[in-house]
Amino acid sequence: MNLLFISLGCDKNLVDSEEMLGILNSRGYSFTDDEEEADAVIVNTCCFINDAKEESINTICEMARLKKNGRCKALIVTGCLAQRYKDEITNEIPEVDALVGTDAYNEIGAALDAAMNGDRTMRFEADSRHPVTKSGRVLTTGGHFAYLKIAEGCDKYCTYCIIPSIRGAYRSRPMEELVDEARTLAEKGVKELILVAQETTLYGTDIYGKKMLHELLKKLCEIQDLVWIRLLYCYPEEITGELIQTIKTEEKICKYIDMPIQHASDNVLKRMGRRTNKQQLIDIIASIRKEIPEIVLRTTLISGFPGETSEDHEELLEFVDRMEFDRLGVFAYSQEEDTPAATMPDQVDDEVKLQRRDEIMQLQQEIVFENAEAMKGKKLLVMIEGKLTDEDVYVGRSYMDSPNVDGNVFVNTNWELMTGDFVTVDITGASGYDLIGEIM
Repeated sequence: MNLLFISLGCDKNLVDSEEMLGILNSRGYSFTDDEEEADAVIVNTCCFINDAKEESINTICEMARLKKNGRCKALIVTGCLAQRYKDEITNEIPEVDALVGTDAYNEIGAALDAAMNGDRTMRFEADSRHPVTKSGRVLTTGGHFAYLKIAEGCDKYCTYCIIPSIRGAYRSRPMEELVDEARTLAEKGVKELILVAQETTLYGTDIYGKKMLHELLKKLCEIQDLVWIRLLYCYPEEITGELIQTIKTEEKICKYIDMPIQHASDNVLKRMGRRTNKQQLIDIIASIRKEIPEIVLRTTLISGFPGETSEDHEELLEFVDRMEFDRLGVFAYSQEEDTPAATMPDQVDDEVKLQRRDEIMQLQQEIVFENAEAMKGKKLLVMIEGKLTDEDVYVGRSYMDSPNVDGNVFVNTNWELMTGDFVTVDITGASGYDLIGEIM
């Protein structure tokens, strides 16, 4: 029987999807990318912001039409939207046969079997820590890199965010379990391991009584076949001196930190419920750059948060200009129901949110383009990820770039290279966010 699996949202959601694919693969299901050939469809959804919610709903509705008019016999919805809007989905989209919540994805096989037998069911068996699966993940990233989700949930309760209500409290995975999974991934050919969670920097506090991310990193660095280990979602206030020194001294750890700060105005940061102020952010960034001069810092910002004044926006622009982040993304504020920010006074008009977002991105573009031009003449280790059709040009990434969110390195060579190969590249030019180079 052919199964179409659609994974939406973030890389953390993707790990859940790969776990479910592993379960279904072990039960004998085969997979297809052709919706016309699908006997069943599973949609793993996201609802972090309004755009993600709309994409999830539109995808479910499209698959519902497929079920009504095509070969498909079962439609299952999983993930954050299924967890948050289970009643609405059940009442308004009768074509959906089963809903599997965020803490119950190990039930996906049983849910699909029941749906194929004509049973409509909902499964929301919450696990106190993590769903336990005995089937290996099916990697969807090409096999040369993989995400390792080290924790679930969040305790921060930022005023704009619904994630704690959907995913629950912060729950670290045991270190030995993570090391075993990483070792298995490396044996399958994974060269780059990317650590993710709602917040990676708090790893271990709930089960070991203290922050243990630096200890986990050291153990992962002992895995022989891993070449790169990358850190995402490090909250600035939780970055310790031990963590900085581990990144500095361990060769396998990419000198790259994704550190979402969301804003730089103390007025807005306080309304967001963030745990840092502007001066603390300046001090943290300075400390990291002093210890690790080659560090690449990526951050995320929100424009148009309720109560953000034009002065707050100008302060953020000045901060971005001063800090010169290597990588930066901006989201226009999304008014999410059931969050404190949704009912705050002084909501900002959508047009203003978007205008402010575009102004920040225009400034960041100038910074990135200037930095890219300054890379000419330097050498970078590049992991190959593909080849341009009918050209002697390969596409890869350096330690400076996380997959799917940052730039690429285009490598001119007549060598025969494979995905996952590492080569040293002389940078000869830049094109926007991307670099161009040659193998000498």
